Amino acid sequence: MNIRLSAGLLSVIGAALLAGAPALADAAHWPSYHGTGARGVGAGSPPTSWDIEAGTNVLWRTAVPGLAHASPIIWDDRIYLVTATSAEDSPELKVGLYGDITTAKDQEIVHTWWLLAYDRSNGQEVWRKQLHQGTPAIKRHIKATHANSTPATDGEHVVVFLGSEGLHCFDKDGKLLWRKDFGTLDAGYYMIPPAQWGFASSPIIHGDKVIALADVQKNGFVAAFDLATGRELWKVERDDVPSWATPTVVGEGAEAQVIVNGYQHTGGYDLATGAERWRMNKYGGDVAVPRPVVGDGVFYLTNGHGRSPVFAVRNGAKGDISLADEASSNAGVAWSSPKGGAYMQTPILLDGRLYVCNDDGKLTVFDAASGEQIYKARLTTTGDGFTSSGVTAGGHLYYASENGDVHVVKAGPTFELVGVHALGEITMATPAIAEGTLYYRTRDHLVAIGNSGARTEAASAE
Repeated sequence: MNIRLSAGLLSVIGAALLAGAPALADAAHWPSYHGTGARGVGAGSPPTSWDIEAGTNVLWRTAVPGLAHASPIIWDDRIYLVTATSAEDSPELKVGLYGDITTAKDQEIVHTWWLLAYDRSNGQEVWRKQLHQGTPAIKRHIKATHANSTPATDGEHVVVFLGSEGLHCFDKDGKLLWRKDFGTLDAGYYMIPPAQWGFASSPIIHGDKVIALADVQKNGFVAAFDLATGRELWKVERDDVPSWATPTVVGEGAEAQVIVNGYQHTGGYDLATGAERWRMNKYGGDVAVPRPVVGDGVFYLTNGHGRSPVFAVRNGAKGDISLADEASSNAGVAWSSPKGGAYMQTPILLDGRLYVCNDDGKLTVFDAASGEQIYKARLTTTGDGFTSSGVTAGGHLYYASENGDVHVVKAGPTFELVGVHALGEITMATPAIAEGTLYYRTRDHLVAIGNSGARTEAASAE
């Protein structure tokens, strides 16, 4: 595929490089969960309205087998997805805002985990490869699945982390290159260990390394592996409570570090050696989920299970930068807010503003440089839950509720809801963006929303 970068996109990339922030790879790449640098920023101008039933601005819609919350990733003309299938016709999935810690009753059922590749132009399945088959090593929450983790790609490799079912690396054509087994990785509720919830930390690729985080009940770690061979380069034990957080890498060469969200230990690790650069202790809620967002020499962190603070950590932070009582900043923390953070969603960083949406649809916007709150608004008053992280492109933000209603918000210093448009199914996965098209994974479909009046129903083997 020929990729043409617009002058506007080139200027964005140049400015990001000068500021030390990760740039968009290009318009046709969405390489990992929440995009490059975890910022959720895509290229082009997706539509701000569509109609699934009529097919308006729906380019294609493909049936996807199994049950999974893993998000789609994109490299050029390929979309990659992970899913888990079983003999169960309709696996239990309960969405909404509730406090039930019940686990699903499907642990004794044989599941098959798959990596699937789709043609981005028409939604046709190109290939599928089996990752693992057997009964799940741990249970899942009734709101989760057995395939929550999003894969990662650099265009030549596709890496999948299934937790207890292993870390897998394929080439772009579906050939297995290597696999690693870490035994049982239980990411259940640390206060009630039998209430297992399932694994969800996603891998990332940076240069010639794969980074994997496993904050679990026992034997937690963050580690780097050689992308070509799977050889362990370094592994650091982590004594933290289980989380669903995904790491982010910032910087290049000797300055590169792995940023990890956590509860007892949020911190940065040297990419080359795994040596700790900095840490914060118990800065927020007790179950970390949002991915650290990087931009303009600052790491933005939030964690909202119990408390919902937001922190902006300086790129040069060193040592223990935990805030003293009543303090909002120090040598390592540029600013912090005790409120306005998120439990499930990774924030969006765009044009000097940090957009943070909580699981109840409350959107808080901060000045990314100063931490000043710009505005606060609710996306909806219907009580819908929000798990899928918001994304942005073309001057608009897209937030999907768990019921599949996408709230389109105009980016800027004031709240303006442009519209609400249905996907027609439960939506828990975070979308990807490529060349002005939104790619949503709903409960049973992968759908491409772009500026066109035609729709193709792509056939998919079940």
